Amino acid sequence: MRHNILLAALFAVLVPASLTAQKYDFKDKIRLKTTGVEDQNVSGTCWCFSFTSFIETEMIRKGLSPINLSEMYIVRNCYVEKADRYVRDEGKSYFTDGGLFHDVAWAASEFGLMPQNDYKGIEYAANGHDHTELQSVLSDFLKSICKQKTVSSVWRNAYAGILDAYLGKVPEKFMCNGKTYTPKSFMSQVVQFEPSDYVSITSFTHHPFYSQFILEVPDNWMHGAYYNVPVDELESIVDNALTKGYSVIWGADVSEPGFSLSGGVMVVPETDLGKVTAEEAAALSYVDTDDEDEMNVYVATKPVTEKSITQQMRQAAFDSHETTDDHSMLIVGTATDSKGGDYYLVKNSWGEIGPYKGYQYASKNYFRYKTLDIMVHKDAIPQAIRQKLKL
Repeated sequence: MRHNILLAALFAVLVPASLTAQKYDFKDKIRLKTTGVEDQNVSGTCWCFSFTSFIETEMIRKGLSPINLSEMYIVRNCYVEKADRYVRDEGKSYFTDGGLFHDVAWAASEFGLMPQNDYKGIEYAANGHDHTELQSVLSDFLKSICKQKTVSSVWRNAYAGILDAYLGKVPEKFMCNGKTYTPKSFMSQVVQFEPSDYVSITSFTHHPFYSQFILEVPDNWMHGAYYNVPVDELESIVDNALTKGYSVIWGADVSEPGFSLSGGVMVVPETDLGKVTAEEAAALSYVDTDDEDEMNVYVATKPVTEKSITQQMRQAAFDSHETTDDHSMLIVGTATDSKGGDYYLVKNSWGEIGPYKGYQYASKNYFRYKTLDIMVHKDAIPQAIRQKLKL
């Protein structure tokens, strides 16, 4: 996922201040303990921010003291692997700062983890992560390497030098709680994270259910395999996980008009975009913009009637590219609105923005419609579904 944080900033500009203060009346049913909201700023690294937040939340679940983990240590290791594959494929593979959950699991398994204090990943003058220039420099460098008739044996050293310049050199060892660790020993002894305990799951009909397949989205540069289940069971996995105290990483499309950053909600209005009645407009505070992306923004201020989502509807949205690998977040709870509608409490990585200070409420209809994938601990999956998946 590689959602552009500039979209969030644009929402904030477009929506009148008087509307941003209005909220749904939510009642939290489950709210898991987690760490503070982070800010990915201008970087397409939500896939990593959501996962480090997930690991930190897992530490809390296990009774450990959470440690703020370095996202950029993971991002850097993935940048190196992406570059190697890109050059081997002679420039024909995918190269951006986007990614998916299993990238982090792979990087952690190969290289371990590191505290944020020991690798901040910002060597440039900025108030936060900004990979605009870095991504351009890396891409241009790799393209030039691929144009060579014979690739030298030192290009990786030069590439590492670029990463050092922008993100910083990686320490081989560091101190934590008075002891010295390597990234791998830190992961196993302090964080106590085992990547193989976690599985990626999706729900699409173009592959058989209860099997694994390589999800066909651009950010799946690692060709990771996903377990496939019906959407009803995908929802039940999340419900079971939260009830048992497990958080869930969530990949979804947030380019929908029912995604309201200023309202703090994600809904699927029954009325199609552009066919809003005066009464519905009053409920949704519909804003029609004229920017280059032709975005239309709903600023939901009270519960609205939503579409009932079927397996066929979500498949059609995926096949037509309406549902894409857009953004990654962390589901940490459940809630109901004033009319009894069911929602998931979602932790974002755009800073403490919106009425819920970096959190949003996603209706179950939105989850069913716009979910690309989830990742969860194997023990959080209902036993009947685990048996079908042979886990």
